[in-house]
Amino acid sequence: MNRLFVSFIEGIRIAIHAIWKNKTRAILTTTCIVIGIVSVTAMNTVSDGIDRSFEDSMDMLGRNVVYVEKWPWGLGGGEYRWWEYRNRRELDIRYLDQLRDRSQLASTVSGVAYRSATIRYRDRYAEGVGVSGASANYYQMGNFDIDDGRYFSDFEDQHGAPVMVLGASVAEVLFPGQDPIGQQVRMRGQRFTVIGLLERQGSFLGLEDMDNQIIIPLRTFQHIWGLRTGLRLMVQFPDEATFEEGQYEIEGVMRQIRRLEPVEENDFAINKPSMFEDQFNSMKVVIYGIGIFLTGLALFVGGIGVMNIMFVSVRERTKEIGIRKAVGAKPWEILFQFLTEAVIICLLGGLIGVLLSLGITELINQFFVAHMDWTTVLNAVLICTFVGLLFGFLPSWRASTADPIESIRYE
Repeated sequence: MNRLFVSFIEGIRIAIHAIWKNKTRAILTTTCIVIGIVSVTAMNTVSDGIDRSFEDSMDMLGRNVVYVEKWPWGLGGGEYRWWEYRNRRELDIRYLDQLRDRSQLASTVSGVAYRSATIRYRDRYAEGVGVSGASANYYQMGNFDIDDGRYFSDFEDQHGAPVMVLGASVAEVLFPGQDPIGQQVRMRGQRFTVIGLLERQGSFLGLEDMDNQIIIPLRTFQHIWGLRTGLRLMVQFPDEATFEEGQYEIEGVMRQIRRLEPVEENDFAINKPSMFEDQFNSMKVVIYGIGIFLTGLALFVGGIGVMNIMFVSVRERTKEIGIRKAVGAKPWEILFQFLTEAVIICLLGGLIGVLLSLGITELINQFFVAHMDWTTVLNAVLICTFVGLLFGFLPSWRASTADPIESIRYE
């Protein structure tokens, strides 16, 4: 047991000394590993970021919610018959009360419509802000939380009150270092009172800034832009079991409201967040497949580089191997020494690769989504160890099985 421990320490010491003696060669070898580890960690951080962003985005859409719209979401593959959808009748705001009255399973029914506008406060303004005109119970859908102030009431909605709830990004632009609650802003020539501030939500699928928005009462929205087009009805159910049954109930209720004959097709769409999930899973398989192939190729190239350098190292130290064997070194000690050298080279490359990946992750986050956690670092360490053992084994085995007499004679 004592010899095993001494051989272990001695093998590490010799391996580190050999690497330090050939610094240039070690650096060139680790470069291949660095490229491979950067590829692996970049793929992991992007995939983790996509997964986290997708879950957050699904929460923004709401759980157990169906969306009744004129246009179906074009996410299911196949032909998108836009020429048919454009001729459909628009949804009517009166459908809100009819859905509430006729649905036995829905817990909340809300309406929402969208536009884009410029919001002004004194000499500051925010351009391209998403304006959501929503019902008073839109807040109950659970898509967001109020950070400060309050949401507007049903009375304010029914009477078209000029009140507004600000997203975090809009508040930062218009009221830097200032409390926006109670302040007056202007939009399309009208004054609005800020009554609430939304909690920061981040981006939708890593693309659209959900904090660059405001929410106003649906009737107020109607007075400004009208609701002849673009109205979306949202129906939420109390739990997942009710949701599965409720989506068919809403389809039947809408057919009654639209007075469709049994043989007629729906002239509206029932959209569900699960459509995003199905499409996302299909895309994820393709993305991950390409990523695994590219990272595997990069690691394979790096491993071949390690193997080449280890063969050179074994050949250069042939006499040293013979001398060590002649004074009593066991084959497994020689094998362990060179395997340790290969693993250390790979781990150095992995460490550099992880450090570089931290910066790359921040860079990716400026344009898309990426997230690095401790499991990614652990995976990088394990991969480096595996590559070192796999590609360093053959040179190490050749060193351990070399004939000591022939090795000592080697020039």
